[in-house]
Amino acid sequence: MPTLIRALTLPAAALLLLPGFSPRFDDPPMRGFTTASAKIQREWEAKFRALPEPARMREAMRRLAARPHHLGSPYGKDNAEWLRAQFESYGWDARIERFDVLFPTPRVRVLELVAPTRFTARLEEPILREDPSTNQRAEQLPTYNAYSGDGDVTAPLVYVNYGVPADYDELERRGISVKGAIVIARYGGSWRGIKPKVAHEHGAVGALIYSDPRDDGYAAGETYPNGPYRPKDGVQRGSVLDMPTYPGDPLTPGVGASPGAKRLDRKDAITIMKIPVLPISYADAQPLLAALTGPVAPPAWRGGLPITYRLGPGTAQVHLKLEFDWKQTPLYNVIATLKGSTFPDEWVMRGNHHDGWVNGAEDPISGLVAELEEARALGLLLKQGWQPKRTIVYMAWDGEEPSLLGSTEWVEEHMADMRAKGVFYLNTDGNGRGTLGAAGSHALERFVGEVAGEVTDPESNVTVLQRQRMAEVIGGNAEARSMRDLRIEALGSGSDFTPFLQHAGVPTLNIGFGGEDGGGIYHSIYDTFAWYTRFSDTSFVYGKALAQVAGMMVMRVANADLLPAEFGNLSATAKRYLGEVTTLRETTAKEIDELNRRLTEGAYSITNDPRSPLQAPKAQAPAPYLNFAPIQNATDSLARVAERYERAYGGLPTSAVTSVALAQVNALLRQGDQVMLIPEGLPKRPWYQHALYAPGYYTGYGVKTMPGVREAIEQRDWKAADEQIAKLAAALLRESDLISRAAQLLEQATGAKPVP
Repeated sequence: MPTLIRALTLPAAALLLLPGFSPRFDDPPMRGFTTASAKIQREWEAKFRALPEPARMREAMRRLAARPHHLGSPYGKDNAEWLRAQFESYGWDARIERFDVLFPTPRVRVLELVAPTRFTARLEEPILREDPSTNQRAEQLPTYNAYSGDGDVTAPLVYVNYGVPADYDELERRGISVKGAIVIARYGGSWRGIKPKVAHEHGAVGALIYSDPRDDGYAAGETYPNGPYRPKDGVQRGSVLDMPTYPGDPLTPGVGASPGAKRLDRKDAITIMKIPVLPISYADAQPLLAALTGPVAPPAWRGGLPITYRLGPGTAQVHLKLEFDWKQTPLYNVIATLKGSTFPDEWVMRGNHHDGWVNGAEDPISGLVAELEEARALGLLLKQGWQPKRTIVYMAWDGEEPSLLGSTEWVEEHMADMRAKGVFYLNTDGNGRGTLGAAGSHALERFVGEVAGEVTDPESNVTVLQRQRMAEVIGGNAEARSMRDLRIEALGSGSDFTPFLQHAGVPTLNIGFGGEDGGGIYHSIYDTFAWYTRFSDTSFVYGKALAQVAGMMVMRVANADLLPAEFGNLSATAKRYLGEVTTLRETTAKEIDELNRRLTEGAYSITNDPRSPLQAPKAQAPAPYLNFAPIQNATDSLARVAERYERAYGGLPTSAVTSVALAQVNALLRQGDQVMLIPEGLPKRPWYQHALYAPGYYTGYGVKTMPGVREAIEQRDWKAADEQIAKLAAALLRESDLISRAAQLLEQATGAKPVP
């Protein structure tokens, strides 16, 4: 799965030419620490930053990515055992936790054009003599989409662009149906699992997904092995399990897939795709697309192949046959622990997965080797006398690629611990070269900026924070120059943070570097040590920077006197989201009114001519009034209590606050995301419970903020919108109440005066 972070390209040398951005290495604030404890913490962090070694990361990647290590592979298990031994050698208590999950692998894959001409797809990625790792055919998973349905279908072919709902609206307007057809969609525009999901909803009997060179190939640059981009026969594997409904083992929703867990019958697992789905290369896609007749595709639908893109249907007939081995497969999570000296039942957690679709050097090993160096460095600090106050838990997840299997099953199995002990979860999922991207709980926004302000970017000699801020300015965000904090993004799905934040309510961050190492080897046999060391973080200096940022985050949360939440940014973010959904309702209402007006005036009368390829849209009920006042009142309350908390927090650094008082406040702060969970979950997908963040039902990885309200408006379900407004407002009020109680406790402890 990809790292879901924003990474902006900014040449390192450009920073030195920008006024006001000279390097700074003074001591910035350290949120959550008294003056005395901050001094001690900073000394330990300086020692920590000096310890990660790029050469060790390089050798760890060479070892871990030496062979294919997908879920269920021999080398995947070998890697898990090696990782456990590494953690133990660093002084950690380490164990492997096993779960048994449904993981289908292909037995039969056939794709043929049977009319008007014949063509048989290759469905194989060529071995490259320049990259020895590609020559491991017997161990490689073939090109396929996990959790595709079985099927043997022959049907007309229809091109559906990216295969998202808006594309089907365009086809319908043109009078083109996919019912009974096989669709071909290009990767991009949405997560891959959305494409067959929407195709099935529109009556298609099969789906093909290909990588178009305009999006992922020679249009961007030289292809591998001459350059970093996807070659013509490269294929993006990946899961098409309906993760926006629930991730993890499809047979054990909501419970860990332990040996004795009750399992659904496969036919009852609603997240398994109902039609056969197959990913293909653009070399295999070109003859299929060239055989299409029918209308020429709209300009925005045309890719980079040297053909005329047409929509179909026509005489082009495709035969697709897929059969899978639906087997239970063991997965091996590696869990390593440093027990806290003061608060052993408070857990600070850090994870990255270890399974890949093939050799997986970039995804995921580039992030995992940074995690290993953090663990080694923390172990060395232990030998020098450092101790974490809170228990630190490092995880190397298995089964992430098929659908977040290892992390989801672990969280579901340990849900009671997550709710009672979970303080923080930090995720990475690969790493590259460039600027820092961060996403997650917005109460941690200031915390991210403070840590990023103390790590030096390895290419520009300014801080990571300064480089990211100027990337924002150059990218068009003028306000970034004056912003105090580094704005972080919201989290959707696609990596192991999902069960922690959106199901268990653990405050969460996802981070990584990138933006200057574009490439097209994602989920292919070409994601290798050779590719990474030629075209990405070639000297592993950004691996070191990631280890420094992530390790310092872990150290700070583990030893903070007060957990480093700041709620002003959360309040401002919630207000921004409210503005977006309010505008969405107004825009939707205007669209409906305009449509109905044009229908009344006969503007679409030409489409009633049976000779016209365009079809008249249908009238819609006017959008009713939505009362957003409950959310407005809740966000106003959140803003007031955030200000009150910050005033109370201001007395912490120099106050003699008792450990008992701090423990009481911390007990509240670690529930900051829990109280924003909606117990009954989101409509159509109760597994997702966070009121502010969720993957979109029709975007997959992409986040929907205020998801219940936003998606109800998008789907024009006005009754549901009213219901979700009430639930969201209640969640925000619970957050306000929690912050208010924390502020009151801090006021009593520090002597700060309450805000009038």
